[in-house]
Amino acid sequence: MNLLDKIKMKKKEPDKAPEMPVYWIEISDSASRHFQFEPDGQLSVKVVNDARPIYHRVVESFLNKFFPSGYPYSVNEGYLRYTQFRAMQHFSSAALSVLSTQSLLFAAGLRPTPAQATAVSWILKDGMQHVGKLICSNLGARMDSEPKRWRILADVLYDLGTGLEVLSPLCPHLFLEVAGLGNFAKGMAVVAARATRLPIYSSFAKEGNLSDLFAKGEAISTLFNVLGLGVGIQLASTVCSSMQGKLIVGPLLSIAHVCCVVEEMRATPVNTLNPQRTAMVVADFVKTGKISSPADLRYRENLLFPGRLVEDAGNVKVGQALHRVVKPSKLRESKEIFPEEKFILSPGSKWNGLVLEQNATGEDALRGWLVAAYASSMEKSSHEPTASILQDAYEKMNSVFDPFVSELQAKGWHTDRFLDGTGSRFSW
Repeated sequence: MNLLDKIKMKKKEPDKAPEMPVYWIEISDSASRHFQFEPDGQLSVKVVNDARPIYHRVVESFLNKFFPSGYPYSVNEGYLRYTQFRAMQHFSSAALSVLSTQSLLFAAGLRPTPAQATAVSWILKDGMQHVGKLICSNLGARMDSEPKRWRILADVLYDLGTGLEVLSPLCPHLFLEVAGLGNFAKGMAVVAARATRLPIYSSFAKEGNLSDLFAKGEAISTLFNVLGLGVGIQLASTVCSSMQGKLIVGPLLSIAHVCCVVEEMRATPVNTLNPQRTAMVVADFVKTGKISSPADLRYRENLLFPGRLVEDAGNVKVGQALHRVVKPSKLRESKEIFPEEKFILSPGSKWNGLVLEQNATGEDALRGWLVAAYASSMEKSSHEPTASILQDAYEKMNSVFDPFVSELQAKGWHTDRFLDGTGSRFSW
């Protein structure tokens, strides 16, 4: 055996580095979960910080329900003190309203013995409105994403609650149940209407004149509320003096009410990016090369079913849980194609899943959406592997993205954030 053979025998094949497991953290519904694909392909899930004391979990649950998402980093200094005194303001006001309600019922001729139960029933009826408000307050993120849809839903709920109150004389023995359910619906309506008022007014503010817009809007509302009360008093003493008249006029007024709200929302040019508006902007750009303004899209939005897929925008579904749309091999592949991006794109047969990182902005969502749209267009005329198509689509997106975003901002779009409601996000 010569020297060369001995050297060869001493050489060993380098050990192949073991494949590291793929893991990430998903943030959804105020909960963080650690997901990990093991080397054998099995998925393990663990709630992050599950070993915390119960006290910390209760406090975090309270903050998630009663404070803005991301508190305290998402608000300015002084918000906590403002909230503390606002809470005490409502506490004292609510206690005073109980006393005033009881006194008014007594003044109307009800005596203490039977009236005590009547007063309690009336207060319980009003209390159901607060229950509705609490339940609806958990849906604030959805209202940010789709203010038009929730504004319409608010008026539908309000009309439903009012309708139940109109029908209450037909079942006086169920007064508390019927009136309480009506107030429950109206409580949800009040929260949804108030929560969506600011983004709707903001879409009209062109010169930082939000307060002036709000004040003038309230002035118009007050004027026509007074006129409506006058007409209502006239109807109550004539046509609607009987239950039959109320059953005819009530639905007609309700239909007119909802139709007016729908037209209001159709006229509102909301300029924040949500899944539907992003898909429409991308589709118009890919198809025509032009950027649509918020005013251009307002009459094309689907206010009742905003989650529809847009083929020209790549049939993108955003906010799905990462472990539901990506396999371990595809996740590694996606990270290699988009190493510096804050999104994961998973092509599918019917739709393309887009999952954003926790701190992704509207621009990150637009980048992912453009890649999906270009890839979908290339697939129709190419038989290359999916990875190659995605790489080509990614390069094309990079070549047009800067002028695309500049034109979007010039048209009045806010690209610094992406409002996806309660969509799932992840972090590495």
